[in-house]
Amino acid sequence: MTKRMCSLMVITLLVLAGAASAAAQQQAPPPSKFKLISSAFSDGGQIPTQFSCADPNGASPALSWSNAPAGAISFALVMHDTDAAPQKGTMDVTHWILWNLPASSTSLTATVKPDSSPDGIAQGKNIRGVNGYQPPCPPPGATPHHYTFELYALDTKVDLPAGSTRADLLKAMDGHVIGKATTVGLYGR
Repeated sequence: MTKRMCSLMVITLLVLAGAASAAAQQQAPPPSKFKLISSAFSDGGQIPTQFSCADPNGASPALSWSNAPAGAISFALVMHDTDAAPQKGTMDVTHWILWNLPASSTSLTATVKPDSSPDGIAQGKNIRGVNGYQPPCPPPGATPHHYTFELYALDTKVDLPAGSTRADLLKAMDGHVIGKATTVGLYGR
């Protein structure tokens, strides 16, 4: 093989590698700037006992968010246990749902009361069939469960009465989600 052929092969390989790299960069979606965090635990970290069923008060953790999408009219929150599915169903365990958080809001304080509705916020049914926060409570000795908090930015307010179900909320939000931020906490006992 001549030097000229080797040089052409090297140049061809470099051009192909550059094109593949550029294509991969174009296909990867940009990282979301919409963020959801809790001051009680880090993303993927352990949820403290005071926010679990091990504490008789089992208060909801404080949550805050930033960089919501422009055009958000309201927010909705869904907290669920992705490691449990009652009666082998397709829906995992709903721990907390609330909606119509104002677009101007950037946080939820800890200890949101079950039927409170500050600023027009509505809460729906959890796994126990009651409105409000259901603390994490996996079976004793089980591997820690993943509790996912999903905050949806919506281009509308949700027209649902308090006490609606997660399925009702997801249906009402369909076609109105303009952003989503997630954080996950682990809890085991």
